Amino acid sequence: MQSSSINNCLDTLDAFLKQPNIETSPAWEFIQGQAKQKPMPTLFHSRLQRNLVNKINSQSKAYEAIQELRCIVPPLSPVPDIVVVKNDRLWDEDGPLQGSPDWLIEIRSPDQSTLDLQKKILHCLSNGTQLAWLIDIQRQQIWVWQNQELPLIYAGTDILPTLDNLSDLTVKAIMAMTQQR
Repeated sequence: MQSSSINNCLDTLDAFLKQPNIETSPAWEFIQGQAKQKPMPTLFHSRLQRNLVNKINSQSKAYEAIQELRCIVPPLSPVPDIVVVKNDRLWDEDGPLQGSPDWLIEIRSPDQSTLDLQKKILHCLSNGTQLAWLIDIQRQQIWVWQNQELPLIYAGTDILPTLDNLSDLTVKAIMAMTQQR
């Protein structure tokens, strides 16, 4: 359900960012000139998001994983499920991330369009994102983009590429995080 307090048809990113309540849960994104509210995450989505952020943060010294951080990547304002950002890019003041995350992770919800998620990922990749994952829990696979290359699809015991040489993360281990309490 979309709130009537957000104007869905805005002509600029600046106009969107001035709207009240764009940070309500679930967050609003500005994609292709439209304000769109993200779907409410499911139990497995939420567990995976929390557990993957904790895993990345426990192993990385140079990067920080953050859930649902608004990014300003003109003319879009995506709110990826997880952003992983090099520590020297993080600020001491509260606010959105200016620019694309170094590593973007999206977890596809059952009612989300894969094509819409891919468009968001491609925009960030063309603006500096080095690595992107699109996790599909239902299909038990992860699409991976590195820099400007075409995506590869990983499944089962395939070891996933990461930033900061994190220990061997496999698709199977990522999917198991949906059950981890």
